[in-house]
Amino acid sequence: MKVLKKIIAVCVLFFALCFSAEARQTTKVARIGFLGATFPSTESARIEAFRQGLREHRYIEGKNIVIEYRWAEGKLDRLPDLAAELVRLDVEVIVAGGSTSTGAAKKATSSIPIVMAQVNDPVGSGFVAGLARPGGNITGLSTLAPELSGKQLELLKEIVPRLSRVAVFGSSTAPGNAQALRGTEVAATAVGANLQYFDVLTSKDFEAVFLAAKKTGANAALVLSSPVFNSQRKQIADIAIKHRLPAIYFNPEFVEEGGLMAYAASYNDLYRRAATYVDKILKGAKPADLPVEQPTKFELVINLKAAKQISLTIPPNVLARADKVIR
Repeated sequence: MKVLKKIIAVCVLFFALCFSAEARQTTKVARIGFLGATFPSTESARIEAFRQGLREHRYIEGKNIVIEYRWAEGKLDRLPDLAAELVRLDVEVIVAGGSTSTGAAKKATSSIPIVMAQVNDPVGSGFVAGLARPGGNITGLSTLAPELSGKQLELLKEIVPRLSRVAVFGSSTAPGNAQALRGTEVAATAVGANLQYFDVLTSKDFEAVFLAAKKTGANAALVLSSPVFNSQRKQIADIAIKHRLPAIYFNPEFVEEGGLMAYAASYNDLYRRAATYVDKILKGAKPADLPVEQPTKFELVINLKAAKQISLTIPPNVLARADKVIR
C-alpha cells in the first residue's frame, strides 16, 4: 500500500510539472507594432480605445501582449524609417494609424500583416484590391471620407444659408486626398456651392491659405483628412476663428481644440474595432481573407463658443442632431 501511495504521489507530481510546463509554453506574449504619423498626445483617446478593444479580447499589455509604438511626431519623412524599425523587430502585426502610416508600412513589408485603423479610401490609395477581398497583407477599417463630404457640405449649408463659395483645404501628398476631393466636388453641385481647393503641405501654409480663401470670397471651409492638419489641430482651428470662417473638420478633436464643427466616423470606435483584426490575425487569420469594414458609428460635434466668436448662430435643428455640444 505504501508503495502504491508513493507511485500515485510521483504520478501526481509528474502530471503537475507537465501541466505547469505546458501552461508556460501556451502563455505566449504577442508583439505588435503601432505606427503613427502624429504625436502620442494628439492620439491619446484613440489609443485608449484601441487598448480597450484589446482588453475586450483578453489581451493585457505586459502580460500576453506587447505594443511597440513608433511616432513620427508630424515629421512624415520619418515614417519609412520607423516602419522599417518595426519590421526589424519582427512584430507579428503592424497597426497603422492612418493613410500615410499605412503607406509607409506597406512599403516596408509585404509579409507582416498590417491593420489600417482608419483610411479614407483603401482601394483608391492602392492598399487593398477590394473591400470584400483585400488580397494582400493589409486589411482594416475605412472612414468613407468621400461619401461623408456630402453630409459635411449639407451641414455647412444649414449653418450658412447663403453658402456660395467653400474653401477646401487638403494635402496632395496625403493618400486618398484626390478621392476625397472628387467626392466633395460631386456633393457641392447638390448644395449649389462653388469650391476652391487649397493645397496645404506644411503648417507654415495655414495662415496664407485662410487669408487667400477670405480674399477670394469663401464664406465657409471644409478641411479634408491629412496628417498635416491633424498634428496641428489647435493652430488651424485658431486661424479659422481669427479669419471668421465657419469650418467643418474631419474629426471631433478639432472642435475640442476650439474649432467650430466636425462630422465624421467615430475614430475612437474605429480604433477599438481595429483590435478585433489584431485578435483574428494573431489567431491565424490572413489579412487577404478579412474584409475591410466601414464605419458603423458617426459623430456630429459642435462648439458654441467658436460659433459665438465668429458671430454665427447654429440653428436649433442642427444642435438637436449633435452628439456633443461644447458650450
